[in-house]
Amino acid sequence: DPANFILDFADRIYHVDCKDARVATRDGRRGRLASHLAWADPRRGWDFVSTGRGDVPWEECFRALNHIGYDGPISIEWEDAGMDRLHGAPESLAYIRSLNAITPPAAAFDAAFSSEG
Repeated sequence: DPANFILDFADRIYHVDCKDARVATRDGRRGRLASHLAWADPRRGWDFVSTGRGDVPWEECFRALNHIGYDGPISIEWEDAGMDRLHGAPESLAYIRSLNAITPPAAAFDAAFSSEG
C-alpha cells in the first residue's frame, strides 16, 4: 500500500517519482511473471502505463504526502509502450499537477478565513 508506506516512512522521503503500472491477470491466461515478454505485449500479466492510467492509487498517495507535509520535488517517469509519448507525457503531467493541488484540510480551512483569501 503506497499511501501507508508514505505515512510510515515520512522522515525518509526526499523525492517522489511517479510511475504507473497495470496488472492484468484476471483472465487466467497471464501471470505476473511475464516480464520476459516485450512491453505492450498483450500476453504480459503487467505492464507500465501512463501515470494515472494504472493501478497506483495516486490520490491516496498525494493526500498522504500532504499529511506528512512533503514539499520536495515530484517527477514523472513516463513509460507506456502502448501510447504515443507526445500525448501520454503531457497527460500524465496534467494529472499529477491536479493531484498535487489537493490542499490539506487545515490549510484550506485557514485560507478560507484569512484576510488574504
